[in-house]
Order: sequence, then C-alpha cells, then structure tokens
Amino acid sequence: MNEGIGVSATESKTDARQRRAEDIIQRLGDKSIVLVGIMGCGKSTVGRRLAQYLSLPFIDADAEIERAADRTIKEIFEEHGEPYFREGEKRVISRLLGEGPHVLATGGGAFMNDETRARIKEAGVSVWMKAELPVIMQRVRKRPTRPLLQTADPEGTMRKLMDERYPIYAQADMTIWSRDVTHEAVMEEILKALEEGLPRAPEAEQ
Repeated sequence: MNEGIGVSATESKTDARQRRAEDIIQRLGDKSIVLVGIMGCGKSTVGRRLAQYLSLPFIDADAEIERAADRTIKEIFEEHGEPYFREGEKRVISRLLGEGPHVLATGGGAFMNDETRARIKEAGVSVWMKAELPVIMQRVRKRPTRPLLQTADPEGTMRKLMDERYPIYAQADMTIWSRDVTHEAVMEEILKALEEGLPRAPEAEQ
C-alpha cells in the first residue's frame, strides 16, 4: 500500500515537472534562453542543468569558439589578441542563435558587443546571472587560466570588469542572483523568472 502511494507521488511530481517544462518551451517559441554574466557566475554549469530540465540542447559559446578555431580561448588571446577573439565570438553567437531553440551560455564579454546584444534580443531571452565579487573570486580562483585575469591583481581586475559590465548586463530581459547555493537552487530561480517573465500564449478560441 505504502509502495503504491510512493510511486503515485513520484509520478505526480514527474508529471508536474514535465508540464512546467512544456509550458516554458511553448512560451519560448523558437527563441533560445541566453545566459549572460561575468566569468564564474555559473552560466555553463547551471545552463546544462536547465537544458536537461527543459529537454533542450545546451551549447557553450566558448566551447564552440574553441572548436571552430581549434585553439583554446587562452591560446586565441595570446596569439591574436582580444579584438580578434571578440569578432569571432560575435560571428559564432549569431550563428548559434539561428539554430535555436536551446540554452546558450555566453562568454563574459559577449553581451558587451552592441551587435551581439541586438541579436540576442531578436532571437533569445536573456538571463543575467548576477553575482557579488566574493562569490565570483571564490569560483574563478579554481580556474587560473582565464585570460583576462592574468594580471598582478586579479581581484582588482575583476572589480573593474564588474564596474564596466554590470550596467550593460542589466539590459538583459531577466536577472537572477547567482549565490553560494546549489546549482539546482539557481536553476529554480531561472525557471521562476521565465515563468513570470515570458508572455503567455493566447488561449485557443472555444
């Protein structure tokens, strides 16, 4: 008897999750969910979970750039410089947005480009994963190869980047806080933001 109740409850929870995902997908239409924010805010990690929840493909823009160039981001910066990288980044993201819908995690500087921002506005729903400096620094120290942080004062560099970029990130369609909590908790906040922020499809005529 108890086992039957347990199975029924599990099925009900699964059904509710599926209905929730289907509702969000329907309201997205052909648009992609585009995660933006500073390095270390969790775009790729949370994005993979979000894509799995919604049964959408997940794409990491930086990984696509590396695949197309057959170089790591660090190598591209070292060999060609940041302007060259940004131009390639713009082209890759524009192409990816034409292949939606999916969950797309962008690099920290991508949303700073006017053309990329306009393209995201056209073909996606942007979500800024906002985080405070201590949280970001705790995360980025685990990956010391980030090109923009190869300085004598990584924290000072990060603070400057945040000052420059946060006013632009604020133009995203939605904002959620990326805090020192589980990835699932952050994903849940994104799901709630999508439910609250996406327009509902008109009800079919009776």
